[in-house]
Amino acid sequence: MEALAVRLSGLDPYVGGAIRVVAFYDTMMRRRVDLPALARASSGLAECIAGLRLHGSGRAIRMGPDGREPSGPPSPPSSSAPITLDDEEIGTAWLERPGPPNPLDEVLLDRLAIAAAAAVERYDPSRTTMADPALVELVISPDTDEAARARALRLLGFAAELPVRVAAVRSPVPLDRVGALVCPGHPVKAAPLADVGVLLAMTLDAARFPAEVRAGVGAAGSPDCSWRQARTALRFTTPREPVVRYADLGALALLAELPPDTARANPDVAAVGRLAASPEDLETLDTYCATGSLRRAADLLHRHHSSVARRIEQLGRTLGIDLSDPTGLTRARLALTAWRLLGE
Repeated sequence: MEALAVRLSGLDPYVGGAIRVVAFYDTMMRRRVDLPALARASSGLAECIAGLRLHGSGRAIRMGPDGREPSGPPSPPSSSAPITLDDEEIGTAWLERPGPPNPLDEVLLDRLAIAAAAAVERYDPSRTTMADPALVELVISPDTDEAARARALRLLGFAAELPVRVAAVRSPVPLDRVGALVCPGHPVKAAPLADVGVLLAMTLDAARFPAEVRAGVGAAGSPDCSWRQARTALRFTTPREPVVRYADLGALALLAELPPDTARANPDVAAVGRLAASPEDLETLDTYCATGSLRRAADLLHRHHSSVARRIEQLGRTLGIDLSDPTGLTRARLALTAWRLLGE
């Protein structure tokens, strides 16, 4: 490589310099250097301050050409490059070069970012959000023995003895972005499994899920149990309630255990199924069941109270249920939920 760089530099100094930069970082990666060593070596090569920052920790590593951390405040970066690992942007590399940039700065930063990603993968995979789906599946599977589950948790950056909360997610938003939103400042791992995304975290803020995301959140505890709860909670999500905590379901969770044939054969569930042919009727029933109040339902539906009252009375006759009676309202809520679970 060095001989090639010498020959090419006679024809094109930039090409020769670029090859030397590539060879320099290839050597760094072969030596398996860590992030501080990378920043130190890069600052010496660039003859200016070089920096690295990982989004997960927010901590910046800055080194000057003398191999020490600069004492003064940071200058605005003269050039920068994203650090990516498995298509996830996990940090930034930059140079603080006074004066005009060096033509080789772009090549240097590109190779520095690649080397930094390799160092993160080698020394601290817990700083990344996206995880190996096989490891995540080991953690949440009920068939995994506890020793294997503990090993998988440690590899993912979690302490095996602490409770983990699992969320089941259906989302058009990338999972790593969802994880960063609901677990700011806390470890989180994400992986796609079959038709659903998985989030593993010690703690998460369910109120921070993006509006277009459907999520079921299990209780903190054994990951396999929390995963089962999360999948169940996900089945109860609706456009009106896109995020559901299993702990908030209470006895409603029992509906998820009903055999589908049993649910379909129930007269109330069958009546809701027939009603579903009219989306407007279904929305009216859903809103009334969710609020338990004609006036509140009218406000949400943007209709006059008397109009909604007549509609609810008509829907009650169609269902064969007195929706003005508390028992009838409970029957309608249960039937609507059971019908939705069949559709899921």
